[in-house]
Amino acid sequence: MPGSSGRPPIEHSTTPETAVPSPGEEGAAPPRAQVSSAAEERRRARRSRRYRLDVKWSPYAFVMPFFVFFMAFGLFPLLYTGWASLHRVELTAPTDMEWVGLRNFSRLLEDEFFWNALKNTVTIGLISTVPQLLMALGIAHLLNYRLRGSMFFRVAALTPYATSVAAATLVFVLLFGRDYGMINWALGLIGFDNIDWQNGEWTSQLAVSTIVIWRWTGYNALIYLAAMQAIPKDLYESAALDGASRRQQFIHVTIPSLRPTILFTCVVSTIGATQLFGEPLLFNGGAGATGGADHQFQTLGLYLYEQGWVNLHLGRASAIAWAMFLILLVIGAVNWLLARRLNKSA
Repeated sequence: MPGSSGRPPIEHSTTPETAVPSPGEEGAAPPRAQVSSAAEERRRARRSRRYRLDVKWSPYAFVMPFFVFFMAFGLFPLLYTGWASLHRVELTAPTDMEWVGLRNFSRLLEDEFFWNALKNTVTIGLISTVPQLLMALGIAHLLNYRLRGSMFFRVAALTPYATSVAAATLVFVLLFGRDYGMINWALGLIGFDNIDWQNGEWTSQLAVSTIVIWRWTGYNALIYLAAMQAIPKDLYESAALDGASRRQQFIHVTIPSLRPTILFTCVVSTIGATQLFGEPLLFNGGAGATGGADHQFQTLGLYLYEQGWVNLHLGRASAIAWAMFLILLVIGAVNWLLARRLNKSA
């Protein structure tokens, strides 16, 4: 029988070490819902932080390739040529530099070939820029009307710009040939003798300017066309109600509205004329960068090329490059002053 052995019964007691804590007691594990909520909050904080970083730094990452290429192919050559222009250095040994200070620049002031190239650059620039912009303005005025097949004419106007400089110049060399050129053939029909376009001073500059006019007129015409289509139609309607003809509307409405665009194209064309290189180089045939037998159409770009790559004088070529850069800065300053004056008058 139980208890017959005389031993007291064993009492089962629960000690604090073996007690199972209830969910409400201290030291209990947090609920699973609270753990998942904290993890979700941390994920949201990380996503928000990444979003803020993305919004702040993504624009810089997108424009970074431009600055990398600009520093590699724009800023570094500019600084290097500026440093080389202060030294006597040959292209055959570009690391052997002898400091001469501003000697290369002072020699340009005494160099008759530099002044001849500058004069030719200005002359060709004027002969090519003025007719080019006038023709572009007229073409844009015609394309601004509703013409049948206007898209075809707009594409055709841009075709010369898309043509290779080498291909266009070689074709014009054939056209301006002295003995068998089509230009002399057409002039011969009305009684003119053959003209030696390449060896004459004014004739050669006129021929080079013709190539520039042919290539860039359509490009400027489309710029003018875009600006014309942005002019409010109310101005033309008001002018028409006042009895203005199409010609008067063009003079008193279109041209005043195009003043900033005309100024822009003048500056861009002037910069392009200052850097003119491919057309006169190829028009000279195989004679190199001399710009004709008497340097009659040698531009600043050709003179720079002749000094750097033909005569191998890298220091002088760098000085010419910086002289062209300073000329472009002057053009930019004139543009800024004219733009300010136009804005004040407007």
